[in-house]
Amino acid sequence: MDMPNTSISLDDKFNIKKSNVLLNGTQALVRLMLGQKQRDERQGLNTAGFVTGYRGSPLGAVDFQMRRASKELVASKIQFKEALNEDLATTALWGAQQAELRGEGLYDGVFGLWYGKGPGVDRSGDAMRHANMAGSSVNGGVLMAMGDDHSGESSTVLHQSDFAMIDAGMPILSPAGVQEILDYGYYGFALSRYSGLWVGLKTMKDTIEVTSVVDGDPFRMEFKNPETKSASENLNIRLVDTPADQEKRLLSDKKIAAEEFARLNRIDKIGLPKCKSKIGLVAAGKNWLDLMHALSLLGINETEAKALGITSYKIVQTWPIDRQSLLEWADQLDLIIVIEEKRKIVETQIKDALFSIESKTRVYGGHKNDENLFFDHGVLDPLDIASALGQIFKEEGCSNSTLELGLKKIIKVQSADNAPDLAERLPYFCAGCPHNSSTVVPDGSRAYAGIGCHYMAQWMDRETLGFTHMGGEGANWIGESLFSKRDHVFQNIGDGTYNHSGIQAIRAAVAANTDITYKILFNDAVAMTGGQGNDGQLSAVRIVNELLAIGIENTVLVYDDKEDLSLSSFPSQIEKVDRTKLNDIQEKLSKIKGVTAIVYVQTCAAEKRRRRKRGLFPDPDKRLFINTDICEGCGDCGVQSNCVAITPIETELGRKREIDQSNCNKDFSCLDGFCPSFVSVEGASVKKSEQTDFALPTLEKPELPSINGTHNIVVTGVGGSGVVTIGALIAQAAQVDGLGAGMMEMAGLAQKGGAVHIHCRLAKSPNEISAIRVTMGECDALIGGDLVVSSGSKCLNLTANGRTKAVVNSDQIVTGEFTRNTDFEVPNDQLIVSMEAKLKEGLSLLNSSKIATKLMGDSIYSNMLLLGASWQQGLLPLSHDALIHAIKLNGAFVEQNLRAFEIGRWAALFPDDANKMISNPIVNLKKSLSDRIDFRIKHLESFQGKSLSKKYIDLVDSFKDQEIKEAVAINYHKVLAYKDEYEVARLHLGTHRKVAEKFENVRKIKFHLAPPLITKEGKNGRAKKIEFGEFTIHIFRVLAWLKWLRGTKFDIFSYSKDRRLDLDLIKQYQHDLQFVKKLNLDQDKELILELLNVPSSIKGFGIVRRKNYEAASVQRKNLLEKLRNSSEALGHAAE
Repeated sequence: MDMPNTSISLDDKFNIKKSNVLLNGTQALVRLMLGQKQRDERQGLNTAGFVTGYRGSPLGAVDFQMRRASKELVASKIQFKEALNEDLATTALWGAQQAELRGEGLYDGVFGLWYGKGPGVDRSGDAMRHANMAGSSVNGGVLMAMGDDHSGESSTVLHQSDFAMIDAGMPILSPAGVQEILDYGYYGFALSRYSGLWVGLKTMKDTIEVTSVVDGDPFRMEFKNPETKSASENLNIRLVDTPADQEKRLLSDKKIAAEEFARLNRIDKIGLPKCKSKIGLVAAGKNWLDLMHALSLLGINETEAKALGITSYKIVQTWPIDRQSLLEWADQLDLIIVIEEKRKIVETQIKDALFSIESKTRVYGGHKNDENLFFDHGVLDPLDIASALGQIFKEEGCSNSTLELGLKKIIKVQSADNAPDLAERLPYFCAGCPHNSSTVVPDGSRAYAGIGCHYMAQWMDRETLGFTHMGGEGANWIGESLFSKRDHVFQNIGDGTYNHSGIQAIRAAVAANTDITYKILFNDAVAMTGGQGNDGQLSAVRIVNELLAIGIENTVLVYDDKEDLSLSSFPSQIEKVDRTKLNDIQEKLSKIKGVTAIVYVQTCAAEKRRRRKRGLFPDPDKRLFINTDICEGCGDCGVQSNCVAITPIETELGRKREIDQSNCNKDFSCLDGFCPSFVSVEGASVKKSEQTDFALPTLEKPELPSINGTHNIVVTGVGGSGVVTIGALIAQAAQVDGLGAGMMEMAGLAQKGGAVHIHCRLAKSPNEISAIRVTMGECDALIGGDLVVSSGSKCLNLTANGRTKAVVNSDQIVTGEFTRNTDFEVPNDQLIVSMEAKLKEGLSLLNSSKIATKLMGDSIYSNMLLLGASWQQGLLPLSHDALIHAIKLNGAFVEQNLRAFEIGRWAALFPDDANKMISNPIVNLKKSLSDRIDFRIKHLESFQGKSLSKKYIDLVDSFKDQEIKEAVAINYHKVLAYKDEYEVARLHLGTHRKVAEKFENVRKIKFHLAPPLITKEGKNGRAKKIEFGEFTIHIFRVLAWLKWLRGTKFDIFSYSKDRRLDLDLIKQYQHDLQFVKKLNLDQDKELILELLNVPSSIKGFGIVRRKNYEAASVQRKNLLEKLRNSSEALGHAAE
């Protein structure tokens, strides 16, 4: 391997003087604008540029990249303006094309770039038609980058924008990757100037959300104008033009000009040479990559294709196609196969062209004769394409041993496509997300979602189901309400959507006098696409004023009192309440006729974190901590907060809850859980492990794998944990090592805590990489940041035993399901078995999360640690120096990330030592039943005294069957050691010690309690918690000492309904134990164990415990009835 090129810089991507650069597709759009300016200057033109549009996956980061390149853009006279929505952006570009028409222009012309998601193309149809009919400037030109989501991975609808472009009369270019975004972007500007047409640039995940090493020379492509235009002297935009003249020129002249331009510049290319070929393959854009991939799977290279009589043709301008060049290539072919997903555009044009010359050449595409071939729905996969083509080749007599071998391999891989999905990681609200609170509705009510993060509320048991397109929020209820029994609904809408177009829907609801309450979340960010600020300086105050102005008198401000919000800046006539009163406000507004509104102000949790790091947002000097000794594991804190920072922790007394301090964004709504285990600490910082500074030994370097064709890497993880960064580092290191690299992000909506997959291909040169997406059985290296995602079928089916080596994080990272299902557990053991069955000795497991927390003080370094371990295991054909340089180039927490990388290497070399560091002796030491019983005996002595512990052991020992004995030991202890006021006080005496184990520099500790003697239950059955200072520890000491009053007539707490429940539960369980002794264990053991384990489900405090008790009582009653019936049946049989 050559010496790494450490002169490479992140600044290279926007440095036009640099040619060998690493870019993603979005960055390529920035470089395209800069390069176009250079091309114009070389031609003596004094032009300017204009970029505008609206963000949306897969073009969600255009505005980020444009802002990051602001210095370079300004220097090149390129203006970037975010638009409020897509159709207004189109209109703004239409205006820019007119800048010089009246003699008032500052420049010779303005070249423009529009960007937007597929639905944004749809909503811009009217503006697009008008603008394209008018045309483009002779020295300007417009590209419309349409972001299509063919698979619906991050969209509410699967969209194909091509037909909208065709309907508006715009030529379409379909680049196949980052290099072609640059090359054919320049072509698009030249075409637009020549033809007077606006030009569509089709972008997709596989071509825009990818990172590749490219040749960034803006002059590598040269284009010629036809000597004579197909019609009038000037096809460009005019100052005076009639609609009729525009239509005639568009359909009669401009379209022909676009086809002439494509033909002269030979924009479409022959791939596999035509040499006595009988079968021709045609594809464009992403599908061209799929085709190249499919042919490689079949083992068909240029030599094999020549032998088989196969040629291929790559179309770049998919409408209107260059018919003459196509017909020249198609001459003498027996069969043309068009590989095209979604509705057919290229295929229909090819058929028309062949029909026009009465050609006998057959065409397969959507159909093969009367059979379906390449469907109009979904997306095409290279493996399926290869399988279909291989069968057709055989049918056409084009077969040899290479093709047969390739088909056999494909069949083998497809037969292994059987990985089960044992768990699922759905996208979820971030820890501390405002939506966790704002999307809750009162009992009996229901709500609609819309576009944005609150769309995810639909799978969170929040009586929220149904949505509209962006900007239509609530308008659906205008129609539905006229024919529904329901009187009222709530409609969620974000500030970004409100600003984009949502206010129009609200005005429509007002005009229709519809009974609806809009819940407008002002979180000061367009969170779904990365946290951009609201365009036009939108503020919560302005929203309130606008709502009042359009006639919504019943507008209420709901706010989070932890944020620095100036309430006096809001109109005095509106009601202003803390978010704890949201439910009351919603119930009140739901009874008011007409449109009402809640403006819910709470900053996006992810933005809070970013801003706090920069000192731009208040950071409360407060952290929450759960005393696991008191915690019952009921999960009410998770249910109330819906927060993913509430995580499980295993203890000897079962699964409890703890707060992931690395993930916590200080929302504090988990305090609403009815539980006395919570304390808050002030002045505290999370304690770093004493092991953090341990000295790493000298680490031997591994043998690196060789690259044969492409080396295919898949990186998985949880959205928001830095998975994409790992993929970017691999690609960057490859460039430093002089290799070709292609990396594709597969995140989208999954960035919100969902399943993220990164596909990366490395090659000896960029030209050897076609499709970046790794297909079934092709994965050489799997870096698994999350066991759930890595073991899922979407990932595991990409692997192959004997080929794939994997390093996977074995930590149990809970999914969002855990917040709602208190008993949910990730089936780690089953997931591991599933992976071992597929990968066998190729799988290495490493608990990188716990190692990172232990040795780095934060689990956020888990993925970097995995990268180090993977490199040490020989998964990556990259030099150590290149990876280190890539980490330094990234620039984020460089020293910490470098150390995490090296710790990962150490953990891979010394896995036993790493595991010892993270083992939990408290849990592991009590594996035997006798150990578990001894622990509980001591616990009961502390709880009350030796007499209780003796009572316990006597009853436990009366059972000889080990399974029965274990169930009794665990559950009888649970009912005896109930957590009354004395016990909670006793356990809180250990809170200071437990806090000191987790934090340092603790200044204050406060307790959050609802003492029954001084608090009353509200109508929801919950007493409001009160914050108590450290003086409470003295009260705890007294209460703990008074435990001898427990159960006596002097026990003032024993008269409450909760204590009566505890005492009843003891009597019930003792009764059940006596009943069980009379039963036949051989016949009814399974039912007996169910009965004995019933108390394990009775968790929590107050109303939570009472509800669990009610559910358990029903279960107990049913079990007792079954056992009695079984016993009676046995008795009758004996008679």
